[in-house]
Amino acid sequence: MTTAITVSERAARRIGEILKGEGDGAMLRISVEGGGCSGFQYKFDVDHAKAEDDLVIAREGAVVLVDPASVPFLAGSEVDFVDDLIGASFRVVNPNATASCGCGTSFSV
Repeated sequence: MTTAITVSERAARRIGEILKGEGDGAMLRISVEGGGCSGFQYKFDVDHAKAEDDLVIAREGAVVLVDPASVPFLAGSEVDFVDDLIGASFRVVNPNATASCGCGTSFSV
């Protein structure tokens, strides 16, 4: 199983747009927390500090941080950005998820 976590071109562009308004050194932190309707949920935060053991994903000027506890849950995943009829949002295409909720922010393994 691959541990790589990727960011799509669309997501990188949108992350870059968001981070421009957050000041120098802003990065997007993605983490996995317990909760949500399926057991785990994705959390997206703007952060200005990188921990020494963070996984750093850089693409087209966008920097994404993932803490070491979240990496196994996100291994092999792609972070994408979609803008459709139900709204614009980041989506995680996660091969580890055995079930997810309708909104796409909660999953189980």
